[in-house]
Amino acid sequence: MADQKVMNRLWVVVGAILIQLCLGSIYAWSVFTPSLVAEGWTKGMTQGIFSASLAFFAIVMVVAGRMMPEMGPRALAVSGGAVLGVGYIIAGLAGGTDFWSLFFLIGIVGGSGIGLAYVVPITVGMRWFPDKKGLITGLSVAGFGFGATLWVKLAGAWGHMIVDMGISKTFIIYGAIFILGIIIGGFFMVFPPEGWRPPGYNPDATASGGATKAAIIDLQSGQMLRTPQFYMIFFTFVFGASAGLMSIGLMKLFPIVALTANGVANASAVAGTAMAFFFSIANGVGRIAWGAMSDKLGRKKSIVIMMATQGIIVILFQWMAGTPALLFLGATLIGFNFGGNFALFPTITADVFGAKFIGQNYGWVFLAYGVGGIFGPMLGGKLGDTGNFPMAFTICGVLCLAAAFIISMVKPPQSVIAIVSE
Repeated sequence: MADQKVMNRLWVVVGAILIQLCLGSIYAWSVFTPSLVAEGWTKGMTQGIFSASLAFFAIVMVVAGRMMPEMGPRALAVSGGAVLGVGYIIAGLAGGTDFWSLFFLIGIVGGSGIGLAYVVPITVGMRWFPDKKGLITGLSVAGFGFGATLWVKLAGAWGHMIVDMGISKTFIIYGAIFILGIIIGGFFMVFPPEGWRPPGYNPDATASGGATKAAIIDLQSGQMLRTPQFYMIFFTFVFGASAGLMSIGLMKLFPIVALTANGVANASAVAGTAMAFFFSIANGVGRIAWGAMSDKLGRKKSIVIMMATQGIIVILFQWMAGTPALLFLGATLIGFNFGGNFALFPTITADVFGAKFIGQNYGWVFLAYGVGGIFGPMLGGKLGDTGNFPMAFTICGVLCLAAAFIISMVKPPQSVIAIVSE
């Protein structure tokens, strides 16, 4: 094995980031909504397509994990890129403004394409970087976060594509870019040779998160779903996602109320800056930083720290939001911790249940994000409608503190050895 020539694993990083930049288009949907509202759409219609994208993203990801062993990571990534890109291209050719066409082509088809490809860079990256699982996962999912900013800016403030060419042509161009970008990135999505290890890596010596090598067992999804560890990790992710997504929904609304009450004249602009700049940038940076830190601290300890600090900050945010400087600080810290979810939960899934079946296993864990995406925004919306913003932040903050306690109780999976031998 030592004499066998293998691909430079840095190409995996390049391919992973390129794929995730394209998949981040799911969060760029907001750039199209003003034009669609001008065409007579309701805000509910625009959010319906976004919700469909998120739902099919999460659901299809479970299926994609089971498809990967048969198709291989390269073919699965390319298939996802083709489905995503074709959905956008046909949506553009269909005119780009009909609700049901976009619901199907962008929401269902596009979301499914993202679900097919999303887990590929994470799975392949972990195989090539067993010594730096946190960092490689953080880099990969950071591409997803920064991709949203890229597509929003190209269609809007930077490229003026919607204004200059219209929605339909923008969809067509984006679809073609997604297909090409994911095909190029997918070329590097191959597993290392069986038994390959990076120079100097000795998994027998240590295992991240404090688990011994003997405790890290490769469980398939059916086995994983029968362990208490899965549900502890799942609900920790639900609570963390709920807090972050609730904050995203209210960070443009509640600060305006708080800043106006404190006599800040340009409250809307300040609140917009907090969300569009401070939260968004910190969200991307947090994915890389938390991933890298978890390689040193261990995954469980990192999630405990992330959830505990998030809980405290989310609770305090109701008092921070009325002062511009504190608002920017709060938005930065909440975004930083929220981004960490996407680097830490794939890696703790691999640490606890093994990296061999991470593709299928993380799909189940990631459903927690879908649950949080329903609970957090709905909670914030209901309480926000009554003006009780502080209660929304308090509830989500307390849930994050509970999540820190829950994840601290996750033990090395020695208790599931019997499941493997059944």
